[in-house]
Amino acid sequence: MCIDKIVNAVAGTLILLSLGLGVQGSPIFHSVNWLWFTAFIGANLLQSSFTGFCPAAILFKKLGVKPGAAFN
Repeated sequence: MCIDKIVNAVAGTLILLSLGLGVQGSPIFHSVNWLWFTAFIGANLLQSSFTGFCPAAILFKKLGVKPGAAFN
C-alpha cells in the first residue's frame, strides 16, 4: 500500500470516528467538541491538495512506506 492510500484511509477513519464522537445521536457520543477535530482534518486535506504538504505523508515516508503519485 502506498502513502496516498494510507493517508486517505487514516483521514477517512479519523473523520468517521470524530463524527461518531461528536454527533449527539451517535451511540459513541462523547462531546460536541470532537467536531473541531473533524474540521481540522478536513482543512488539512484541503490545504494538502493545494500545497502538497501533508504531515501524515511525511510521517509515513519516514516510517518507510513507499510513496505514491501525490506525496513523493
